[in-house]
Amino acid sequence: MLFVCVHNAGRSQMAAGYLRHLGGDDVRVLSAGSQPAAQVNPAAVAAMAEEGIDLTAAVPRQLADETVGEADVVVTMGCGDECPFVPGRRYEDWPLDDPAGLGVDAVRPIRDEIRRRVEALLVELRRGDAG
Repeated sequence: MLFVCVHNAGRSQMAAGYLRHLGGDDVRVLSAGSQPAAQVNPAAVAAMAEEGIDLTAAVPRQLADETVGEADVVVTMGCGDECPFVPGRRYEDWPLDDPAGLGVDAVRPIRDEIRRRVEALLVELRRGDAG
């Protein structure tokens, strides 16, 4: 599973954090960005800490074709045409607000929507409907 957003500093990091937390060893989780930031958004780190998920060691990573090739499912969040396409992968686009520059109060609703979507996707994966 690969989560992609522009800066790999907010949405994709929160989604990856939730999937690691909720999916355990059942799912391999990757995240990347088309234009990675220098660090993960501090408000996203704080919002996830409220959920018991530690993103302090997370580092934004550059999206590469090879990374997409390693994933069966690619979830994009606002990277548009900058996201590479590899045939044979399942793609989903989650239209979520970008938490860049927002405080933790504004990030919480985005975080909660990401959790809802990750939980639904995890149910599909466990049922075998993700392919």
